[in-house]
Order: sequence, then structure tokens, then C-alpha cells
Amino acid sequence: MRYLITGGAGFIGSHLADRLIGLDHEVFVIDDLSTGSMDNIRHLKGHPRFHYHIDTIANAPLLLELVDSADAVFHLAAAVGVRLVVEHPVHTIETNVAGTSAVLAAAAKKGRPVLVASSSEVYGKSTNVPFREDDDMVSGPSSKARWCYACSKAIDEFLALAYHRERGLPTVVVRLFNTVGPRQTGRYGMVIPTFVRQALAGEPLTVFGDGEQTRCFTHVSDVIAALHGLLDSPAARGQVFNVGSDQEISILGLAARVKALTGSASAVKLVSYEDAYTEGFEDMFRRVPCTDKLRALLDWAPGRALDDILRDVIAHETARRAGA
Repeated sequence: MRYLITGGAGFIGSHLADRLIGLDHEVFVIDDLSTGSMDNIRHLKGHPRFHYHIDTIANAPLLLELVDSADAVFHLAAAVGVRLVVEHPVHTIETNVAGTSAVLAAAAKKGRPVLVASSSEVYGKSTNVPFREDDDMVSGPSSKARWCYACSKAIDEFLALAYHRERGLPTVVVRLFNTVGPRQTGRYGMVIPTFVRQALAGEPLTVFGDGEQTRCFTHVSDVIAALHGLLDSPAARGQVFNVGSDQEISILGLAARVKALTGSASAVKLVSYEDAYTEGFEDMFRRVPCTDKLRALLDWAPGRALDDILRDVIAHETARRAGA
């Protein structure tokens, strides 16, 4: 099989490329490096079944050429990270909505199956935990830029499903819940790499809010196995799937685990959301997926526990610091 990965030099995309190459598939990548990095795919350069283009998916002729070269498309390119979203809402909305529209239009011309990566953020302020795919979305007000990412990803979902219903395009939507692992950057607010880097440097671990908010973390290797299985499954087409772990931990509890596993004596510092982001910033108190639908279709379950994830990230960051 030949696969196109948009955003393929990003954290998840590069791991997905590794998996597909390892399974003897051919991989085409396009990435503008706005949040991705050549370091993530440097080890694949020169491989006979790996091809990459440093360009934007707004380059319509190139995108159409790449879609034509592939049998199926993973659309992962997006604006990511809470900090980036809050600071650059125009970029967030335009990148997500226009990018997904361009990919779906190109795929529709060639009839290529497309997996569209969405986010648990679309559940918004819902308190109906665990979140199920057919739950209502409860968005915050448009006056708060924090919610523009959730709304842009919801539009991506509506568009992907509309292409499936109206034009017969084989699409599948996945809502990702806090995917973590080596290569992830903390630059845009990702909590685990941020905590690990702070702990290894002996700096205070900065916990936003009161730290009682909970999240569920899934190793990137488990996530990409689900993505690959879903895109290759005809039964998944025209549907939405949660992908993530259902094991909760508070952010304060996470900070304690990072300290324990790194042996760090770093303090834990509480930072208000207003100081971290902007006045009136709103967060989700709990974010827990129901993955019954995914498990029923693929017999999928996360294979790595939180401590396994943390050890992998710690090893990666330790090696990165040693080579710096």
C-alpha cells in the first residue's frame, strides 16, 4: 500500500511513518514544519519507500499529485497545542478548516480513503464522562479564543462526514485523547514533555490551575496502531471513533509521578490559567474517552501504562539533553 501522511514530520505523523515503513508500505509525507520537525523524520531520509515534501497542503497542485500517488490518506496536519491556539486563533482556524477542506477535495477527485484526525477538545465543556462519540458537543463562547480549536476540529468532522454521505468518499474521523511519547515537544503546552524537561533541569514543575483537573494519556505507538487499523477497515468508514486511554490521573498526580521516575527534587508550582494563557481562560475538568466502539471493531486496547509512557519520554529527553 502507498500512504500519504499530511503533517508527517510531526510527532504522531513521524511515528506513523515509522510503522508503515516497517510494515513494508510506501509512505509520502507533506509538512510545512510549522509545528513538525525534520529531526522527526531524518532517520527515514534516503529510504527507498519514503518520500517527503516540505510544503503546505495549501499547494493544491502538489497536494493533488501526492493524493494521486497514494492509495489512502492520513490527514494529521493541523494547528496544535493550547498555547498556539490561544496566541494565534486566526492561524488555528484557517489551518484546520481550509487544510481539511483541501485534503478532502483532493481525495474526492481520486476516490481515496481519508482518515481525519480530530480531537477530544470537540467535547468542549461537557461533563458527561466518559465521552461517547454520539454525545452532544458543549462549546464555550466565541468570545474566548480557547474554543476556536474545538470548533475548527468539529467543522473538520462535519466536512469529512458530509463528503462521505454526499459524495461517497471513504472517510473516518478519530478523536485523539492526549497522545504522548518520544519526539513530542512541550513548546505549545503539552504537559508531559514540559514536566519531564523541567524535572530533568531541576526547575519547578508548572501546574496550571489547581492541578485537580484529570487527563488520560496514551502512548503514541498504541494510537498509531488504531489509526492504521481504522483507515484500513471498510467498516469504519463514515464513522467517528475515540482513540485513547480511559485511565485518569490528575495533573498534580502526574507531576508527582514525573518527579518520582526522574528522581527530581524539583518543586511543584501552581500557575493560574490567567497567568499561563489569558484572562478568563477555561479548561476541561475531566477528559475521559469511552472506547467501546473502537475496541469492538478492532479489538484494540492500549498496551502501555502511564509509567511506561513516562519512562519512554524521560529516556528520549535525557538522550536529547546529552546530545545538545
